[in-house]
Amino acid sequence: MRGISAKSLDEVLTAVAAVKTGSGDVGVELFTIVSTLDREPALRRVLTDPSTEADAKAGLAEQVFGGKISADALRILKVAVSGRWASGRDLTDGLETAGVTALVAAADSAGELDALETELFEVGRFVRSDAELRQVVSDRGLSAAGKSELFTTLLGGRVTGTTLALASQAAAARTGSFEKVLAAFGVTAAARRSRLLAEVRVAAELGETEKTRLAAALGKKYGRDVHLNIVIDPSIVGGIAVSVGDEIVDGSMSTRLEVARRRLAG
Repeated sequence: MRGISAKSLDEVLTAVAAVKTGSGDVGVELFTIVSTLDREPALRRVLTDPSTEADAKAGLAEQVFGGKISADALRILKVAVSGRWASGRDLTDGLETAGVTALVAAADSAGELDALETELFEVGRFVRSDAELRQVVSDRGLSAAGKSELFTTLLGGRVTGTTLALASQAAAARTGSFEKVLAAFGVTAAARRSRLLAEVRVAAELGETEKTRLAAALGKKYGRDVHLNIVIDPSIVGGIAVSVGDEIVDGSMSTRLEVARRRLAG
């Protein structure tokens, strides 16, 4: 997000940071607002009309949403509609970002940030591993509410409420595919503590000492703390394969054997 929209987003995120309690609930409420504005383009246009006074737009927001959301969520919405946005879509995208930020902050306050980062990664793997589920989640013809109910059925009790809320929002696929959006939410969670996410593929589970050493080595390499998402992959055979963002460091035995085979084949 750039220009005037970026400035408005900063103001909205500042309002989110000012929420003292219940930021997780506020995050879910902001997602509800986003869903409403996505369904009502006429309302969205009015709330982002640069020719309309900020106070008038804030008043309209209170008229439409007042009594349906908490005072904190309404306060954030008023800050959002009082700002300037390059497009109506930027407003809803900004509110979605605010919702994610509020939920991540709640997880951090509850001491669940590590669990959230791991669970978001595992949910993504879970969906990718089931072709039928992946097709359902990717079907834009199905309602976001229906997908949310599906995730509640499949994941309820197995992940934190924050993870469930973020997975359900990612399924709306507002700004990209489910997998892309969920991964972006994971990056936001890691950024809460200025961390990077690393996917580590190994043939067998690593011990805690090995994980600590690997995290320290990657942290030294990238100059930032690194959260490890471990994947047990028997095809690795031995060694380790690590990907951080777009960078892949593959030291697995299977890869070394393949390289040797190709060299022998000429």
